[in-house]
Amino acid sequence: MITPADIDEPALARAVEQNAADLLLRMGTAGGGHRREDAVAWSLGGSPVDYHNAVVAAHLTADGADSAIAESRDLLDRAGLPGTWHVGPSMRPLDLPARLGAAGFSPDGEEPGMVASLDQVVEHPVSDVNVEVVHDARALSEWVEALGSGFGEGPREAEWVGTVFDRLGLDHPDFRHLLARREGSVVGTATVFFSSGVAGLYFISTVPEARRQGIGAVLTQAAMLIARDRGAQHAVLTSSAAGRRLYESLGFLQVCTIRLFTWRPS
Repeated sequence: MITPADIDEPALARAVEQNAADLLLRMGTAGGGHRREDAVAWSLGGSPVDYHNAVVAAHLTADGADSAIAESRDLLDRAGLPGTWHVGPSMRPLDLPARLGAAGFSPDGEEPGMVASLDQVVEHPVSDVNVEVVHDARALSEWVEALGSGFGEGPREAEWVGTVFDRLGLDHPDFRHLLARREGSVVGTATVFFSSGVAGLYFISTVPEARRQGIGAVLTQAAMLIARDRGAQHAVLTSSAAGRRLYESLGFLQVCTIRLFTWRPS
């Protein structure tokens, strides 16, 4: 378990940003989005969900920032879709949030960027819950149904995510998709994504009727063990407000904040 005294916070904050950025770029591109990677990185227009039409990196000058913001807004308007700038600590210029607000993007919350060491993963198994890796279309369909029962924007987001993961390949070496089962029924989901030298944990979700029973912890720990066995030294994630206490109990510490700014066409 890591402590604030022994972490390289700037380096791990960059890893949180970069892992999430790579995931969103890959998913958005597989969904058919317009991809750009130069002074700004985005995949826009490939998803019906604002979070996944994502601007994920920016190293812009003060003169170039407003034009990049306007271009992203125009792309979304032409597609008739919402989209989001995911503003992390590395993004420039520093007044980017104010510029986004002036361009009509609305603040849409914050996500703590968190990291945990994988050298000591404490297991707290729930005796009647088993975790398995998704390898085929049937299991992916179960994964999608479980995710759609209570994660994000529900079935619309889950079905798009499932389609994208199918296109990327269920046995892609950078991904592991997990199902938790209890007495044969699927009760939770998770995804592990290997990129930027760390393992990112995403789509950790428990079906509504099985919440507050330790299943989220079981899934998170299973994902951490898979990451450790692949040789990763750190797991990273961005947390919802509801999930933060759980992740802290498993050894995660906050190293950055990702601020969200969303454009919704009129």
